Amino acid sequence: MRPPLPPFTPDTAVQKVRAAEDAWNSRDPERVVQAYTPDCRWRNRAEFVTGHEEIVQFLRRKWAREQDYRLIKELWAQEGARIAVRFAYEWHDDAGRWFRSYGNENWDFAEDGRMRRRIASINDLPIAQDERLFHWPLGLRPADHPSLSDLGL
Repeated sequence: MRPPLPPFTPDTAVQKVRAAEDAWNSRDPERVVQAYTPDCRWRNRAEFVTGHEEIVQFLRRKWAREQDYRLIKELWAQEGARIAVRFAYEWHDDAGRWFRSYGNENWDFAEDGRMRRRIASINDLPIAQDERLFHWPLGLRPADHPSLSDLGL
């Protein structure tokens, strides 16, 4: 079981979103994959991924490319076993160029609380280093750090 479980309330959906954000900010593919069913299906940009092994390989490639990754997720909507999220994350490439990536995700959960489908649409905006807004040490976003709405994103 991966509480909170569906059907989600606004409060339990916020808890699920923050748990997902914390896992992704760990940048640990083995930790992240535990939140998904073994046959989970993803669409991430134009890439299609199915199952734990492909998810782990995808995340390893992602975080090798997207260095110093820091993510904020925010609940957009929820109903039953589905949650919609908006997010932004900052990262840089091997050449030191910074980006802020914006996106939306649609999540569908199994009864045990693990995600069985993830659909993500993402756009990358090049930014200057002095335009960065996510400055906490690598890892979990501090509880007192502004949200996307607080930052005007």
